Amino acid sequence: MCYLMLMETAVASDPFVASLPVFAKFESVADIDNYRPLPDGWALATADIVGSTKAIGAGRYKTVNMAGASVISALLNALGRQDLPYVFGGDGALVAFPGSALEIARNALAAVQRWVADELDLTLRAAIVPIKDIRAQGLDVRVARFQASEAAFYAMFAGGGGSWAEAEMKAGRYRIDPAPAGARPDLTGLSCRWNPIEARHGEIVSIIAIPGASRDLRGFQFLASDIIALAGRQERDGHPVPVDGPAYSLLPAGLDVEARATAPPGRRWLAKLWVMFLMTLTAVTDRFGWTIGRFDPKVYKREVASNSDFRKFDDGLKMTIDVEADVLQRIESRLKQAEEAGICNYGLHRQKSALMTCLVISPLQPDHVHFIDGADGGYAMAAASLKAKAPVR
Repeated sequence: MCYLMLMETAVASDPFVASLPVFAKFESVADIDNYRPLPDGWALATADIVGSTKAIGAGRYKTVNMAGASVISALLNALGRQDLPYVFGGDGALVAFPGSALEIARNALAAVQRWVADELDLTLRAAIVPIKDIRAQGLDVRVARFQASEAAFYAMFAGGGGSWAEAEMKAGRYRIDPAPAGARPDLTGLSCRWNPIEARHGEIVSIIAIPGASRDLRGFQFLASDIIALAGRQERDGHPVPVDGPAYSLLPAGLDVEARATAPPGRRWLAKLWVMFLMTLTAVTDRFGWTIGRFDPKVYKREVASNSDFRKFDDGLKMTIDVEADVLQRIESRLKQAEEAGICNYGLHRQKSALMTCLVISPLQPDHVHFIDGADGGYAMAAASLKAKAPVR
């Protein structure tokens, strides 16, 4: 199971976040009227893994996912804020924060870069881009909240500013340098205790669709609605996680990475033993229908399923869904049609299973959230496919 939360609680603590529109129907995700611009004094922290395709080829995508999630964990922990808007991108992340927290955010990004290099043997590049610089380019960063379940909310981003900030980072501008050797971010709660979730209907498909050369945003809105409706023909809109949640594992595949995140070198074996004990206890109680105090393993698994982030809007539509061949064919046909008309550019990647990465404040609170990605490259490979066809980002 996974512990730590990543987005916001149902009651936001920031006046701006509290004022954000909330929509419960995902079909509304491409409607710009559902979004509000970030305040002028805010900034975007953006980061991604350099050479993620090579790491994926070496079978390290679970580690890549943990590195991406660590950016959000480090920033939220450092800022002491769970309500900040953010989005998880598989091999990276984006977090919006007030400019008053600039120095804290800079130090947290520098520390997480050092941790990723020292502990995961990956290179994380990072940048902080002021909103005023984005607006000077004629772009914007607009945010809304999608209510995935009664207790879980996710930030959605529109306006093109996040994509521009990512491109600036990749060009070496607004760069944050890694902290000196030995620095460690606060990654309290970062974990991934679920093993890959196998497809039940056909294939796990990661899709990225962004506005095309025509800049026909109305047409793109219709396209997004069509793709969501097509996925809706599948059970639970193509949700990769079973309604009763994934199965508990006695030996989680991400055990070593979690130990590296939460314990110093000399105490990692203790961290691993503790996780294995917890997972064994949880699996046994789940098997016999018992509870551990106020913790009910079956309820928690159902919350995991309902709270999972398997679709989002981040200057474009992103989905990791479990679909049958016929549904996938219809989705891909619609995407190709829109791409030929200049309405969108898209990338798509197929795999046999999905991955889950988690940040949860407490398993006793129902507002924990869980990030879904494809287990064999997911969003990173879909983005590579998109770039190869139409390098617009």
